[in-house]
Amino acid sequence: MRNLILILGDQLNEDSAAFDGFDPNFDAIWMAEVTHESTKVWSSKPRTAVFLSAMRHFREVLRSRGWNVFYHELNATGGEWCADSGRLKSSSAETFTAALAESMQRLRPEKWIIVEPGEWAVREEIQATAYSHAINLEVREDRHFLCSHAQFAAHAEGRKQMRMEFFYREMRLRHDVLMDKGKPVGGAWNFDSENRKSFDKHGPPLHIPPRRFEPDTITREVIVMVNERFASHPGDLTAFDWPVTQADAALALEDFITHRLSEFGDWQDAMWTSEPWLFHSRLSAAMNLKLLDPRHVIAAAETAWKEGRAPLAGVEGFIRQILGWREYVRGIYWQNMPGYVELNALGADQPLPAFYWTGETDMACLRDALGQTLRLGHAHHIQRLMVTGLYALMFGVRPREVHEWYLAVYVDAVEWVELPNTLGMSQHADGGLMASKPYIATGKYIQRMSNYCSGCRFDPAESTGPTACPFTTLYWDFLLQHEPAMRKNQRMAMQVRNLGRLDEIKREAIRAQAAALRSHPTSVV
Repeated sequence: MRNLILILGDQLNEDSAAFDGFDPNFDAIWMAEVTHESTKVWSSKPRTAVFLSAMRHFREVLRSRGWNVFYHELNATGGEWCADSGRLKSSSAETFTAALAESMQRLRPEKWIIVEPGEWAVREEIQATAYSHAINLEVREDRHFLCSHAQFAAHAEGRKQMRMEFFYREMRLRHDVLMDKGKPVGGAWNFDSENRKSFDKHGPPLHIPPRRFEPDTITREVIVMVNERFASHPGDLTAFDWPVTQADAALALEDFITHRLSEFGDWQDAMWTSEPWLFHSRLSAAMNLKLLDPRHVIAAAETAWKEGRAPLAGVEGFIRQILGWREYVRGIYWQNMPGYVELNALGADQPLPAFYWTGETDMACLRDALGQTLRLGHAHHIQRLMVTGLYALMFGVRPREVHEWYLAVYVDAVEWVELPNTLGMSQHADGGLMASKPYIATGKYIQRMSNYCSGCRFDPAESTGPTACPFTTLYWDFLLQHEPAMRKNQRMAMQVRNLGRLDEIKREAIRAQAAALRSHPTSVV
């Protein structure tokens, strides 16, 4: 064998640079399902099933080309070595690198080829494994992304502060997206202020839910295996319907553009009980597995605007999440790893409340957001930032624990995108590298953007007493704890001024109620 092409579980694009120059007469593909990927964090059943089903479908695509694919497949009780010629059973490898080392005894290629991994630790492990086996390793740039590491480094050079908005403008210009003769269409770079509407008392307008993808034979086999092998893990696969092939991902994109993009901008921040999808795209998992090219997604949205099928404000807001945030957080991740995961600028020291793994809490907003997360592996960005993330931030949860929870429960969670969004944007643990201020709010924000509070026993207007909203209590306690640092942040000026209106008696009552919340983290007192 000349080259062994290593394909990771989130590198399922058929046009991958890994396949450049591939010759089936001399080269082969290697893929592996390993227990460690589901146990290094307590990966939910939906997340594990999405990855494994997509990987197995991709294996079949490659084999349909007549390519030799060596595939290490999990079953309900242990690993199996799978090859075109048959299966050599009883593999004991638990990790990706252990499985790779075991394979070397059988395959003995001259060289490994891999597209750069999306996780720092995996990259280091593969390099170390190649070194220990004295094998040549060729790491190729991942052209799935629209900004290379070199381009991001050039953007970051000499900047005292990193801000996504300026990066986003550069990306718009570089890729000529929503531009007209070098100027942003509509006369503004973003229309964020137009994309913050909430539903009235009647709830969401009539909308078509996302297209479902019924499990085929491969996916059903994965579901059975995951339910047996990872029976103790959170989540439910009863309603599993995610796109796990390139063809299904393309249909999911078409469905979003046709049925929900036109309303997405208006309602992208809104929440409603028992409405997990609303007008969101449900495309992030497919993109992060690389079943869907972000260029195609951006082009489809821009075309919808040009053809008058979706308003500019909503299209711009959607494109910003992909061309802006998605590329930006990847740059932040690789620029700051491996130390980034250890950052804890606010000194948070509380354990993650146990109800994050069960959804069992009296707080209606958290009960709904956590319940759908654990059941479906999904919550949209405001539920993540301003419900589950907000509570963890103000509660003072250790940021690495928050990161590991997000990495475990969401089907679209890959470390390069999840870690900066969680540790930086949500938990402000990087001291402002990702976001210029901590995103904190009382329960009144949740009341304004949802109907959660109407079904809750807590009052978002109250910070102390038996019916005080825990979000409101913790909001004021957060400001009290971090007042000196917040005074130095211009974007926090109004919130700090409001804090000054509290007398000492009220402050002590808030501190006491917050302390009681933290002393009973599995319940609300």
